Amino acid sequence: MTGPAVAPVVAGSTTATTDLLTINNLEVIYDDVILVLRGLSLAVPAGQIVALLGSNGAGKSTTLKAVSGLLPTEHGEVTDGSIIFDGEDVTRLDAASRVKRGLSLCMEGRHVFEHLTIYENLVAGAYFRGRADTAADLDMVFDLLPKLADMRARIAGYLSGGEQQMLAIGRALMARPKLLMLDEPSLGLAPLLVQDIFAFIKRINAQMGLTVLVIEQNARRALEIADRGYIMEQGRVVLEGVADELRDNPDVKEFYLGLGESGGRKSFREVKHYKRRKRWL
Repeated sequence: MTGPAVAPVVAGSTTATTDLLTINNLEVIYDDVILVLRGLSLAVPAGQIVALLGSNGAGKSTTLKAVSGLLPTEHGEVTDGSIIFDGEDVTRLDAASRVKRGLSLCMEGRHVFEHLTIYENLVAGAYFRGRADTAADLDMVFDLLPKLADMRARIAGYLSGGEQQMLAIGRALMARPKLLMLDEPSLGLAPLLVQDIFAFIKRINAQMGLTVLVIEQNARRALEIADRGYIMEQGRVVLEGVADELRDNPDVKEFYLGLGESGGRKSFREVKHYKRRKRWL
């Protein structure tokens, strides 16, 4: 995509070789007793797609909530470590302040405003900017998602799951983010729609230079579009690297891509926990 419509999203002074987001030794506790993140550290380079992978309960969603400032809504808090975004320590900032600085999160389950139209949902994404002109941003989103443009007056609650996911991402883009975070974008979608969603994520990264952090249980799809990947277990990173290398890693093939050494399908449940820990820790 060319022209001025791209500029609102590609904001900030970072370059492709700079880490836009850095998480240092982060610890998160819920309800004062449940330790979920245990010294988590990772980095998201500007202009890249980074995949955060892991099984249920590994702490992936908690990581995004910590970065976006949403932990207090679920009785969670950061008890140690730091979150550096675009050169600034945002660990103690509230969620609204982080959105204004360029952090945008698409939560698991899409969470569109079902009673509003597609157009109204998109405008709501730019709410924090006050009375700012959103015409250029709307044109940008509709150019990226022409199907939404054709249905802009349709009530969001009547959209399919895939259309709602596209709308949720489009609404996030209206906030002019520097970092777009996606929590399980393929959840509940048919395989063909999953393919479309990930192709769209790759396209907005390539065309707009938008940095993306995606957490996903569909490891195969995520690693196909990602530049780098991190694998979490029990609240910390146990494996990291370039996406191509992770796809070829025998442990990743066996435990997350479902392929054993012989190339056949293998259930994650068939592997004893101590075996995984012996290889990674």
